[in-house]
Amino acid sequence: MGTNILLIGKYAFDLYYWLIIIAIFGSWFPGFQTSKVGQGIGKLVEPYLGFFRKFIPPLGPIDFSPIIALFVFHFLSSFALEGLNQSLNFLGI
Repeated sequence: MGTNILLIGKYAFDLYYWLIIIAIFGSWFPGFQTSKVGQGIGKLVEPYLGFFRKFIPPLGPIDFSPIIALFVFHFLSSFALEGLNQSLNFLGI
């Protein structure tokens, strides 16, 4: 059961990671941002990406905040999944 919980957590982080990637590439296409899919993805990932945009201003036309956000997300997801794994092992699940 513990491996199933860990697997669900991994899938959830992977899904959100790919939503961030889709939002980043979708920002290159103005029609994507105004579509229902683009707006839905934007509502999910913009709170996370917006946090980094507050602290990392764009350098000309290039916005590096999504790249930093992806690195931080990868680190945090690895940290969270390892913590979940350790907690499940401690509980004997």
